[in-house]
Amino acid sequence: MTDKPRRRLPRSVREQEIIDAALRVFSRRGYRAAVVDEIAELAGISKPMVYLYLGSKEGLFIACVRREAGRLVETFREAASSEDTPEERLWAGLSAFFAFVAERRDSWVVLHRQVPDQSEAVAAELAAARRSVMAEVTGLVGDGIVQGHTPAVRLNGVDADFVAHALVGAADSLTDWMERHPDESPERVTLRLMNMTWIGMRNVLDGQVWSPPEHAA
Repeated sequence: MTDKPRRRLPRSVREQEIIDAALRVFSRRGYRAAVVDEIAELAGISKPMVYLYLGSKEGLFIACVRREAGRLVETFREAASSEDTPEERLWAGLSAFFAFVAERRDSWVVLHRQVPDQSEAVAAELAAARRSVMAEVTGLVGDGIVQGHTPAVRLNGVDADFVAHALVGAADSLTDWMERHPDESPERVTLRLMNMTWIGMRNVLDGQVWSPPEHAA
């Protein structure tokens, strides 16, 4: 009985198949427990071929992070660009973000939960991915501050950056909340977040600024 001949595929296609397999293994096992043998078996090629294509286990993990982070940013950007006003673009982008998390759990686990903190190369890749997402959100928030209406309180780029960080941080933590509340749709989660942050920012622009009460000595 002879082995079934391996398919001949373009290098770019074969690499994507390897990354698909690696993504599944890393999300299920975690970086440290994952082994290249399992990735190779799942991809249907030999272990030496995996190393030939992507160099090392760390190289595999970085390839997963780079591809999935790029997909996340592109998903956010495409959704946001389909709307007209800044708040509608932010709504669409955040909805797409939460939909990505709900539909691509393996990707989200690799991007945010199975990070080998001892690797500078991986840390740098993840930092770059986070900066890309942050730049998209900051741009939309900044547009909202400038275009929304004539504000009673003048906000600047630092304020837009602050709000963007608050939004992205909240979105990160809400992905865990979504797992505990599977009946909450991405759109519903986005609506909750927009009401907590965007409406609050609009009130600040209207001059409704909270200050702590003065306490008597």
